[in-house]
Amino acid sequence: MTYVVVDNCIKCKYMDCIEVCPVDCFYEGENMLVIHPDECIDCGVCEPECPADAIKPDTEPGLEKWLEVNTEYASKWPNITRKGEPPADGEKFDGEEGKFEKYFSPEPGAGD
Repeated sequence: MTYVVVDNCIKCKYMDCIEVCPVDCFYEGENMLVIHPDECIDCGVCEPECPADAIKPDTEPGLEKWLEVNTEYASKWPNITRKGEPPADGEKFDGEEGKFEKYFSPEPGAGD
């Protein structure tokens, strides 16, 4: 099992999860984070820290797509180990449906 970041992170990117991760397995895209599944130790401390409820165990049904997204982009985006400033308008997008199709960016973030 691993944890994965799902679509509600897109355009919210609060980054509270980064602060508690003991193994620094988060990677930063332009408008979301992902978890590297081979680095995640399944401790689960990140899940309750996410204000957008965007971190889920990959054992939940229907998350196969998100495991693929996290795996692919964790190998392309820079590692991030410190909480940055979330988007000023992030709350506006929290809970919006269809965010991957509308807003996902494959571009990397700044990382550390």
